[in-house]
Amino acid sequence: MTQIWQMTATEIAEAVRSGEMSATEVAKAHLDRLDAVNPQINAVVQDCRADALEAAGQVDAAIARGDDPGVLCGVPVTIKVNVDQKDHATTNGLAIQKHLIADHDSPVVSNIRKAGGVIVGRTNTPAFSMRWFTNNGLHGQTLNPRDTGLTPGGSSGGASAAVAAGICALGHGTDIAGSIRYPAYACGLHGLRPTLGRVPAYNASGADRYIGAQVMAVSGPIARSIADIELGLSAMAAANPLDPWNVPIAVGPRAFAKRAALTIAPDGMPVADEVRAALQKTAEVLRSAGWTVDEVTCPPMREAAAINACLWMADTQLGARAMIAKEADPDANFVFDQMSRDAGEVGFTDLMGALQARVGLMRQWDLFLQEYPLFICPVSGELPFVQQLDVRSTDDFARVFEAQLTQRGLPVVGVPSLAVATGETGSCPVGVQLTAPKFREDILIAAGCDIEAVCGKPAVAMADV
Repeated sequence: MTQIWQMTATEIAEAVRSGEMSATEVAKAHLDRLDAVNPQINAVVQDCRADALEAAGQVDAAIARGDDPGVLCGVPVTIKVNVDQKDHATTNGLAIQKHLIADHDSPVVSNIRKAGGVIVGRTNTPAFSMRWFTNNGLHGQTLNPRDTGLTPGGSSGGASAAVAAGICALGHGTDIAGSIRYPAYACGLHGLRPTLGRVPAYNASGADRYIGAQVMAVSGPIARSIADIELGLSAMAAANPLDPWNVPIAVGPRAFAKRAALTIAPDGMPVADEVRAALQKTAEVLRSAGWTVDEVTCPPMREAAAINACLWMADTQLGARAMIAKEADPDANFVFDQMSRDAGEVGFTDLMGALQARVGLMRQWDLFLQEYPLFICPVSGELPFVQQLDVRSTDDFARVFEAQLTQRGLPVVGVPSLAVATGETGSCPVGVQLTAPKFREDILIAAGCDIEAVCGKPAVAMADV
């Protein structure tokens, strides 16, 4: 018998809306699941059960009145601790921010509430949300419920672990260099990095972001079905004037040519055999679903990744260097040192040159995606890494950094990307990355549905943790 915490967000919303079950019943089931598994995996680091039960009661009351509670209609959701949620600390994995209590919800949190979502907890992230692994001195390490020896990804590792373990049906994540797509991949889930400007962003608890984060950082959903990705996006993307970058374009399907480009190893990046097999299988699945798939050379990825590093490190060196020293998190210190060594000290001329070069790359990618509305490539060049691999040595960091080339490159050009789970090799998840033109998340969702129809929906991790 399927347990409530095994249901997808779409199934839950339909069941609550129809009266088959109450939002309160759903919330209690997920809070019980949180109590059962979270002590072992440490995905949720701030408990929101009182708020969750109150929100669920409001959904039930709305239904009793005959009102529409919203598209999420009682769906249990988690929020990453790097965005503001009223009356909770926006820690971003930092001891120095453990008392930074938000007075207001960020727009994405407000949108989730307005859509009838029930926030059951806030999820872990590495210090400064600056790694593809999730560990920090304040909240500790998050484990992957599919295989505790593997990273759950980062920086939205808590979100992905919570979704994979059935603590929530939908996880909120953020992504500037893979922080939604890689955790989804590592935990055998789907994860959407929307177009820049699609989901409004603003944290009143801190200063406005510098230019790198302004043009690359986004919020998006992590889920166990493509339908849930679509549902989560529709809720998160409601317009909000607090974000000047927000573009209030409606979410929904439009016509497109079913033509895809496949690049197995962009710019010659090393790609594991299992990842190659997943990409080739995906191409065949899409061909069987009526897509034309051509194996081609994609526009520059390394140049885009270098710009990502330049912009990100310009932000970090200017705005966070002193905070990194004050926090004194060993993992964050090591990663910052390695990234600084890779990017160098970013001066004014470097920053202006990167912004200028970015425009040319965006043009190349826009033209490429006009010809091929869907682009297929690796999420990572390797299967999910073992825990803490990136901080073992400079060579290990370099290996991880190289494998994440596509995660670093694609945010620079502002396009949406979707990590799609395609199965497992042993206990190790594997998947592929899909990219589409700006504001064409509908193409990603359509292709994701075709892939999921053959590869199956990710299940809740049932192994003892």
